[in-house]
Amino acid sequence: MKVIDLINANKKTAFSFEILPPLKGTGIEKLYNTIDTLREYDPKYINITTHRSEYTYKDLGNGLFQRDQLRRRPGTVAVAAAIQNKYNIRAVPHILCSGFTREETEYVLLDLQFLGITDLLVLRGDKAKHESVFTPEGNGYFHAIDLQEQINKFNNGIFIDGSKIKTVGTSFSYGVACYPEKHEESPNIDSDIYWLKKKVEAGAEYAVTQLFYDNTKYFSFVDKARKAGISVPIIPGIKPFKKTAQLSMIPKTFKVDLPEALTQEVLKCKNDEQVQQVGIEWCIAQCKELMNYGVPSIHFYTISAVDSIKEVAKTIY
Repeated sequence: MKVIDLINANKKTAFSFEILPPLKGTGIEKLYNTIDTLREYDPKYINITTHRSEYTYKDLGNGLFQRDQLRRRPGTVAVAAAIQNKYNIRAVPHILCSGFTREETEYVLLDLQFLGITDLLVLRGDKAKHESVFTPEGNGYFHAIDLQEQINKFNNGIFIDGSKIKTVGTSFSYGVACYPEKHEESPNIDSDIYWLKKKVEAGAEYAVTQLFYDNTKYFSFVDKARKAGISVPIIPGIKPFKKTAQLSMIPKTFKVDLPEALTQEVLKCKNDEQVQQVGIEWCIAQCKELMNYGVPSIHFYTISAVDSIKEVAKTIY
């Protein structure tokens, strides 16, 4: 079953989560520990992030630096295959514009199809750290909708050079991202809704949101999307608050607002252990409200938050 089928077939709010591939050279055991911690809550699928290469600078000791490209978290395809093989849970690798040419994307699609991995999350991805604005890699794409077009053509048996695929395998199904508080590069929320509708019209079967802590922002976004004619599931992306330092880090990194009530509770805490408990309680209340609203699924971002997510899942599932 495709991810969208798994979501639609679930009678209650489904559970899923996102993981990062291991850092280069560190092994996969920690990732397995994360899955082992959370799989008792019946995840319908697991997302695996994809990471582009970044420039690094090595001090040569003579006043000069050597610039190299390094992919700190390779292995998305292999990790997806390992998860599906070991746990029999649907794996959903991210497919990015950022850092990848059209040819590289095509080879990834071929590898995934050979492995029986046919659910994707299609994203533009972030700009590279050395870039002031997003810049495609080689002949890569500026926008996720262009990447969708390549996947659609692949599904229809056409390579990027226009030649026909001799043996067409199982078609890819995919979701896309959306932003209840708008993408940082978008001029306004209406523009975000417009492009989400275009991505749905191009074949996206569901959308997963950027993390948020204020449910009213999500409810308002969904209402605008429905009025615009967007009918696919809009899955809330959630991450428990955990450390005092996140009061400044989360708004800066993810371009989202923190509710004043959450901020005030965090500021009362004497240490990060207390902050973590506040974050768990806030997340439980947030998820319960979302479930009462009737969301088809809740998607959890696990980085540095696995133990908190376990406490939340234990309560709401």
